[in-house]
Amino acid sequence: MAWIEEAAEEIAAHAERELEALVAVSSPSGDVRGAEECIAVVSALVPAAAAVERVPCSTPGHADDLVVRLAGSGQRRILLLGHLDTVVAHEDHRPLLREQDRLIGSGSVDMKGGDVLALGVLRALEARSGDFAEVALLLVCDEEWRRAPFAHVERFAGWDACLCFEAGQITPDGDEGVVVRRKAAGTLHVRATGVSAHSGSAPERGRNALLALAAAAQAVAAAHAPTGPDRLTAVPTVLHSGDAFNVVPSGGELYCDLRADRTDAFSELLAELPREIGGADLHGEFARIWPAMDAREATGPLLAEASTRLGRRIVAAGRGGASDASHFAPAIPLTVDGLGPRGGGAHAPHEFVLRASLRSRAEVALAIVDALL
Repeated sequence: MAWIEEAAEEIAAHAERELEALVAVSSPSGDVRGAEECIAVVSALVPAAAAVERVPCSTPGHADDLVVRLAGSGQRRILLLGHLDTVVAHEDHRPLLREQDRLIGSGSVDMKGGDVLALGVLRALEARSGDFAEVALLLVCDEEWRRAPFAHVERFAGWDACLCFEAGQITPDGDEGVVVRRKAAGTLHVRATGVSAHSGSAPERGRNALLALAAAAQAVAAAHAPTGPDRLTAVPTVLHSGDAFNVVPSGGELYCDLRADRTDAFSELLAELPREIGGADLHGEFARIWPAMDAREATGPLLAEASTRLGRRIVAAGRGGASDASHFAPAIPLTVDGLGPRGGGAHAPHEFVLRASLRSRAEVALAIVDALL
């Protein structure tokens, strides 16, 4: 359709430069200055008619989140969703580098590339104000490491659609994939309390917290069953214990990353974790839990109509990684994620966006918006 083609061309014409400006800012989760710099860049790119609002972040101590609102005279209300924080520390940050078909840089695919496309969609809708009641862009500053409850669901509950711009994908058959199903995600935190002792002269007087945590890590890993009924993945990721080479460690902590189709699978795993190993006490709790998302049934007709408007198939897909779309899906049944550009290497030094996908994924997002309106 003409509007999709013309708007996608306009978005692609600006997307690379806008991505370069956003990636130039190092914005690890929790860094207020970096978040404020990103928000300053975004604020310069929003439509002239838009209202800009700052709202409290879900996580205390973070920069306020950003809401950009575009008012219209129609009926539909659509939420565009993204995040500005990354997992990359300042000392490891890489500004955008162009290398053949790739745009390489920290946070490029997770998810500043998606933020750029969401901004482009918002600008494209400025000329269609008669077709919607309101379009809002929510950009949060704490998605990569949030322990507090998500604060924004009530603000947008009951809206007609939520479109999240995490990285896009292509199916094995070459169709455009969007994410309508995600696993629940949990971060398990296990603390060990033992007794210190000299590791050379009296090790038997100690209660080794490190050994207890190592056994706990093995117990968690033993529950790993990605092909089981819950598709549970259970991966120990961080262990800290001990302060000196010649002292039995008296304390420590273990973090494990859990993913499953049911959040109850996490509590069932925790219930099986030993409470004491080798005389050291273990205490487990969840640092955070993200809900699962399954919008396949609700979004089926929408994706079929969008495919017709796009002229190529848009296919419902799933993904194991967590996203803020999962928080909105229970309150906004038409929730579609994975609308960002394609790329790879998220959270790694070689993180990249495929240059050509900036246009093709803009077309996908625009086709879905057009079908909604």
